[in-house]
Amino acid sequence: MKDERSLPTGRLGRLGRLFSVGARAGLDLLGSRDSHRSAERAAEVLGTLRGLAAKVGQMASYVDGVIPEQHRAAYETAMGTLRSAAPRSPFPEIKGLIESELGGSIDALFHSFEEQPIASASIGQVHRAFVRDSSSSSHEVAVKVQHPGIVAALESDLANASILEQMMAIGGTRRFNSQGMLEMIRTRFREELDYRLEATRQRAFAQIHAGDPTIRVPSVFDGLSSGRVLTSEFVRGASFEQAITAPEADRRAWAETMWRFVFKGNLFGDMFNADPHPGNYLFSDGGVVTFLDYGCVQPIPPAHHELAHAVHRAAVTRDESAFREAGKRLLGTKPGPLEALVLRYLRRCFEPLFVSPFRMTREYAASLVSDFKDMSTAAFQMDTQYIFPMPTEILFMNRLQFGFYSVLARLDVEVDYAVIESQFLK
Repeated sequence: MKDERSLPTGRLGRLGRLFSVGARAGLDLLGSRDSHRSAERAAEVLGTLRGLAAKVGQMASYVDGVIPEQHRAAYETAMGTLRSAAPRSPFPEIKGLIESELGGSIDALFHSFEEQPIASASIGQVHRAFVRDSSSSSHEVAVKVQHPGIVAALESDLANASILEQMMAIGGTRRFNSQGMLEMIRTRFREELDYRLEATRQRAFAQIHAGDPTIRVPSVFDGLSSGRVLTSEFVRGASFEQAITAPEADRRAWAETMWRFVFKGNLFGDMFNADPHPGNYLFSDGGVVTFLDYGCVQPIPPAHHELAHAVHRAAVTRDESAFREAGKRLLGTKPGPLEALVLRYLRRCFEPLFVSPFRMTREYAASLVSDFKDMSTAAFQMDTQYIFPMPTEILFMNRLQFGFYSVLARLDVEVDYAVIESQFLK
């Protein structure tokens, strides 16, 4: 990782760069005749901007159905660098931020600290360090530090309608352009700047999955964490790119673990990690997966708790009638053609449970993106008497659904997801 750049923060300057060197094509997720060059230039600009602009590029790198088929390979390759190898912030700026946040010099706070980051993404970068405890034992830690200037940069992005629309488009909800969804976007991404909140959520996920031998959530070092610095135990494991080339038995075990992590969190923790991109997993022997990054977490309203359980129980037991009735109550539908479309779409999303064992494919994941967009378009052609508001959390649920299924599809294994859920769904 050699690319070191200060972060542009001004709204007009950031917007201008989006329109420069082909970046507008990247935000619109459209290819050109020279799609490789277009994608590389878009990734370069989005990476320099970081913030929400880079998140759009991250999502384009792995969510099936977003990039036109003829340009998908080029964009996935170029945008994939934004997941962990975005341009880094200069170390003197990082050092100053750490010392200001933690109230001491790096030399006093850490036994040793590597200046070269091991990863850099849209909001922050991660450095490897060592600390000593009271017994002089040494602990290897990962120190996540926000890019200096990212608060101003993110606020600039949140004020740019074009970036918010692209985020909604990838979530399939651009046509449901309600104020509620826009505010949901702003709330969730502003929360990503609060590392104290992320630490709280990281501990909550660890508690949900305590005792599960294959789910690993890194421990937080509270004394070395603050609002803009988050220190966790350092965990090693295979990358996603390495995992997808592993033997089939390993890939199946990892897919089972990932499904349990997501849906046990949904159904028993009433929250889900809405940023499932491939850089947030580390893979180890025995089906063990380490789950990283708890910045973007969507709470599930308490009123939805029992209804969500009912939907999943009906899918696991393959009770089509009960599934439809629970789906209606969960989504607050009303009779008419839109209800029929919504319930058909919901049923397709639960196909992995209804026909389990199920092999997740990229074609299936992409079809869900397409189906949701078609449903959104159809809604705007209907008489208003049939229209009902979509739940505001649908945007981040779609981000999870589209992204998580796309990740599982790349593991390319058949899994009995219904059996997995039946083990914890009572």
